[in-house]
Parts: sequence; structure tokens; C-alpha cells
Amino acid sequence: MQETKELNALFTLIDDPDEVVYTTVTEKLVGYGKPVIPNLEHLWETTPNEVIQERIEMIIHRLHFTDLQHDIKEWNSSACPDLLFGALLVAKFQYPDLSIAPVIQDIEKIRRNVWLELNSFLTPLEQANVLSSIIYNYYHLKGIELKYENPDEFFIHKVLDTKKGNAIANSIIYQVLCEKLDVNAKIIGIPKQSIIAFFNSEFEFGEADMPYRDQILFFVDATNGQAYTHTDIETYLKRMGLSIDQNYFTPLSHPQIIQQLIKQVAKCFCKDENNYKKEELMQLASILAESNK
Repeated sequence: MQETKELNALFTLIDDPDEVVYTTVTEKLVGYGKPVIPNLEHLWETTPNEVIQERIEMIIHRLHFTDLQHDIKEWNSSACPDLLFGALLVAKFQYPDLSIAPVIQDIEKIRRNVWLELNSFLTPLEQANVLSSIIYNYYHLKGIELKYENPDEFFIHKVLDTKKGNAIANSIIYQVLCEKLDVNAKIIGIPKQSIIAFFNSEFEFGEADMPYRDQILFFVDATNGQAYTHTDIETYLKRMGLSIDQNYFTPLSHPQIIQQLIKQVAKCFCKDENNYKKEELMQLASILAESNK
């Protein structure tokens, strides 16, 4: 972006000790949008003062976050929000310059390997066995304990790179592959779990007066690909002190899944110095909350 007198004046005020002045400068720079980022990066490189560098980093973060808010709103309001793209938007919170093409290529490689093993004569259980075999045995995706120490364990591109993901990240990958392969399976709302439900092949979602639970054939734990029966799930709910609720068996919409992902990522930023990131993530989650009402 070509520098102007106003822009140069704002740059000279970044180090102003008055917080009101700094806040005003930040808002004005954010108003320029992403085109001003290269100028800020150049300023960072030519500034030896670490305090000023930190302020520049925060302004750049604000610019990326403002852009991400817009992208999340646009994704949420689209007719058919793509689940993989939604997960990649969440990753862009921490990795704003993330290139999505390599991620799409990685997913396509897995999809093709599964597709080569599928045919129209397979039962849903056989389809699940093929999916799980390719994802967990051939591709070696491993499920790890859900912790909040490393946000990378929630970001799809990092999970595909390290082949280690927690329950929610792995379940998103699993459902994305099912959708690309026309396998009738969806993430459902079992509490404190990321469970994929395999539905009757002929069942069409959204049919009136058709309880979802009655159309589920079996369940798959997306952490490791293990299959569960209805009895297994009911036993789990009883152990948790929960009664059978039809809502637990309702497929989550893509905005609901991404909202859950964002809230889980937010738990990784509980330290005081990262609290602003937690607040920003909750702002993103609130954007999706409107469509989930």
C-alpha cells in the first residue's frame, strides 16, 4: 500500500505512551484493512524497539481478525456452508496466511484411497470398516486425548500434517470424507463425545416425523474408528447419569460443528496474556450462534 502523510503520521504515533492515542491509532490503521499489513510488516522489520514491535504485531493481528470475522459471517450465511472450509477458517485465526490448497489435496488423497475400496454393494458397516481402515491404519491418523495445551491439535492442517488429532478434529475429517464419498454418516450431539452416526442409506435428512435415532444403524468413535451399537451408547449415557434424549441423536449442522470447534480452541487461551484471543474466539462463536437458534 502506498504510504501517505496520514499513514506515516499514524506510524509515528504507534509508540505513544497514551493508551487513548494508541487505541485511536489502532482503530484508524484497522480501518485501512489488509492492504496496510505489508507496510506494518516493513515497519516492524525496521524497528529495533521490542515494545513497538509488539504493538505492531497486535495491530496486524487485529487486521487479520477483522478480516476473519467477515469471512466467518459470509461462510455462515451461505446456502451450504462447506465443513472443511469452515474448519480451515478456524485455523486461520492462528495461521492467517494458511494456504488451503495443500489441505484440500491431502483430503483428496485420502478420499481417493477410500473410494477405490468402496462399491455400491457394501453395507453401511462395511463402508465404515473401509473408511476406518484407510484413515486409521493406512493413513495412520491417531486419536489423542482432548487437552487444551496446544491449539494445533484442533487445526485441521496441523492434524493432517502430524497425523495426530483430538476427537473433534478427527470427527470433522471423518465427516468431510463421508460427505465427499456420499456415505450417509453425520456427527451427532452425544455429550462430551465426537460420535459419527451411520444412518439408513435411504434416509433423507429433514424428513418430517422421522426420529433420527430410529434411522441410525450404528455409531463410530471418530477418535479411533471403533464402532458402537445403540446399547453401547445407551450404556454410556446411563453411566454419565443422562437419560435418552432425541436431540443427542440429531445430526449437527456445519455451523454447529464449527461453533463447537471454536469454543474448544478458545479453552487453549486461558492465560492472562492470551485472554484477548479467548475473547475473540468467543466473538466468532457468537456469530455462528445466531444460525443455531
